[in-house]
Amino acid sequence: MQTILGANGTIGKPLAKELMAFTDRVRLVSRNPIRINETDELLPTDLSQPGAVDKAVRGSEVVYLVVGFEYKLQVWEEKWPALMRDTIDACAKHGAKLVFFDNVYLYGKNNISHMTEDSAIDPPSRKGAVRKRIAEMLLDASGEGWIKALIARSADFYGPDNENNFITQMVMKNFKEGKKAMWFVSSDIKHSFTYTPDAAKATALLGNTPDAYGQVWHLPTERRNITGREMITMIASEMGTEPKISLLPKFMLLPLGLFIPVMKEMREMIYQYDRDYLFDSSKFTRRFGVSATPYEEGIKATCKAYKA
Repeated sequence: MQTILGANGTIGKPLAKELMAFTDRVRLVSRNPIRINETDELLPTDLSQPGAVDKAVRGSEVVYLVVGFEYKLQVWEEKWPALMRDTIDACAKHGAKLVFFDNVYLYGKNNISHMTEDSAIDPPSRKGAVRKRIAEMLLDASGEGWIKALIARSADFYGPDNENNFITQMVMKNFKEGKKAMWFVSSDIKHSFTYTPDAAKATALLGNTPDAYGQVWHLPTERRNITGREMITMIASEMGTEPKISLLPKFMLLPLGLFIPVMKEMREMIYQYDRDYLFDSSKFTRRFGVSATPYEEGIKATCKAYKA
């Protein structure tokens, strides 16, 4: 049995499909799980409730923690450490291996121009501090021999069947409504994006590779360094529109946050858009011989799914 905690999310759904290459027993855990494969076991539950994680993990060989909490600092500070502790305890109790799907918020501000698994951990934001704390909880438990665990880390997302991401919300949705694409600070700064089908496939592979445990892995991401403008231009071409861009400067986030809550949450993260943001996944490629989907191919599939 391989279990996905947060099965209805951006990575949970494609991960369920990819796990069928390794097992026909997949347990999907979320408030309202949706069957992806015919043989999936569904476990509807609120993982924040006492005993819920223990019940979800029981009988599992591998557990994938891919939960996506609401993008609010208060929610993250309250819920993430508690969920990580419950998941570690349950995996230790039931002898399950743990795969944690992570982001790059814990890396230092001066390191995001070339992020590797060895980049300095020095989060410049409170959300990053949360990610640092829970990553350390997992790595400490792994290092002390309590559990076998690994971290699968991704850059910002884009991909089909995934509407809750920056590219869909700020670019594709605007184009579809006849508006300009929106981008933070400058569209001429380089920014890496991870294609969600690549991330899901690689996460499943890591979870089923014994010697991958005890390590941090960057998931396959295009090595070609493109700017926001180049990404927007490719999307506009696929959507049959002009690549018009509206730039959102830093000082606008404060007043916009009064009307659009997510803009308030973005204020401390804007450093990821005012400098190059380059994500290096060469460690994964060297180990598994797997490269990321080219941007043109990924964008074509993403736009096709969005327009459908």
